[in-house]
Formats: sequence, C-alpha cells, structure tokens
Amino acid sequence: MGSLGQLPVWASKPCIMGIDEAGRGPVLGPMVYGCLYCARSYQTTLSTLQFADSKTLKEEKREELFEELKTNKSIGWAVDVIDPRDLSAKMLKKNKINLNEISHNSAIGLVRKTLELGVLLTEVYVDTVGDPEKYRVKLSEIFPAIKFVVAKKADSLYPVVSGASIVAKVTRDRALRDWVLDETAENMQRNFGSGYPGDPETKAWLDNHKHAVFGFPTLVRFSWGTCNAYSKDNVEVVWESDTNDDDESNGRACKRQVKLTNIGFTGVKRKSEDIESNGKGRCKFFQARKLELLSQF
Repeated sequence: MGSLGQLPVWASKPCIMGIDEAGRGPVLGPMVYGCLYCARSYQTTLSTLQFADSKTLKEEKREELFEELKTNKSIGWAVDVIDPRDLSAKMLKKNKINLNEISHNSAIGLVRKTLELGVLLTEVYVDTVGDPEKYRVKLSEIFPAIKFVVAKKADSLYPVVSGASIVAKVTRDRALRDWVLDETAENMQRNFGSGYPGDPETKAWLDNHKHAVFGFPTLVRFSWGTCNAYSKDNVEVVWESDTNDDDESNGRACKRQVKLTNIGFTGVKRKSEDIESNGKGRCKFFQARKLELLSQF
C-alpha cells in the first residue's frame, strides 16, 4: 500500500526518505512500517506541514494530516503491514528471527521497493531499532550509494520521519479498527482496548478469548511473553514427528512424537511431560490403518 501512479518528475532528482514504525509493543494486531519520501529541495516546505511524532498527536489530527499528505503531489509514501501471525511464526520457528531483525528487514524492504520505483534516494532517516550505529552500518553496506542517518527519537527530530510516523500509526489504527476476526465462536467480541500488554481491557479480552486447544484468535501475537500467563490451562498436544530417530536400545528406527512444550509452548505440566513416546505409542487411528509418513512420492 502507498502512493501509486506515474512517477513524478521530482522523483528523478535527489530525494530524502523517513522511516518509522507503529505497533512494535502491542500483543494484538499487526506491526506497521511506514516511509515518506520527497525531493530534497522540498525539505523546507515539509517542515511547515505540522508533522510531528504521531504519539504526540491526537487521533483526529493524525487522520487529518494523513489525508493531507495523501493528496500532496510532492510527497510519496508506502507501508509494510506485518500480520501478527507472521510475527509469531518468525519468532517461534526453528531458526528464530527476532523482532529487531524483522524490523530491519521491513525497513530495508521499503527502501528497496522505493528504489525499484525509480526514486533517486540519496538520504534516508530512520528511527532506530537497537544500536543506532550498528543499524546505520548495516543499512549502508546494503545501500552504499545512500547516506543513512539512524537516531533515537528520529520521529521528533526530522520532519520526514515524523511524516512516516503518521503514515505508520494511522495505517495500524485503521487496520486494527477494521480487523475482521476469522473465528466465529459465539463469545467473540472486539472490545480489546489498545492492544498493549498493560491495558486492563486487553488483558480481560485475552483471558476471555483463549482456547485450551486452539490458543488465541489470529489477531493475537501468541509469541509474546504476555500470552504465557493465559496458557496454564492449555491441554497437552502430541503429534508424530516427521523424522525417524534411531532407537539405540534395539537397533531399529522408530517414530518419536514431539510435544508443543518442546518448541516454545507452555501449558500444564504432567509427570509424563518430558517422556516422548516411541513408535508403539502412535495414535491408534494411524496404527489401525497402517499409515506411515512419506518423505517423498
């Protein structure tokens, strides 16, 4: 999502870009990275457009400024909306990707896509994630022709980042407001508050929307530590692994079953929690039908 259409004339001249995010901390909804770019010669005018760190502006003012910048022909913008399921999947998979790396990849993607459009980016200002200097070096190595300025609170220091902050914040707010819950249980409701872990309304919503087997609705970033407190009543789920392990005791290969607790999910601890079943413990459904896992056809 972003400004579309024919590439404006000013985009072929030296341009600056600002990058910022919204929704890094909440346990609900997407994280959004936004960018705003314009001709370097437009910087003075940009500073008069009342852009500021989106967190310091009321929602009505953010919406007003966003609608204004969307119609401004001297400004381009784009967003990367990262689904909560994608966030959790990346953070919990075998080769984990932490939130900082996800954030860096999103910012890098916005720069790359803007360059692919034909915009002549010469300077990019970024609100830092992690150590500013290490982040700057990382970006400079990927895009050596661009000057990067990476700083804490960049959204309050540089108008171009303030504009990006508004783009990201309004996009996330609208995504959360218009979110269509995939789940159809009768007790589903949308009064989930701000989505931040410390919000009492969010806490109450999480407590009322957990399921002992299926976990949380897809709106929830289930990899967040906040969710662990609501998982104490979860049932133990066991399934057959996709690989064979050698049973050294009898020299034959057997199937082992993997528990959710082994890959990061927590629940009620049982005496047998750390005991993995061998092939004899396979589900009777599979045994009766003599079904085996196939690695190739």
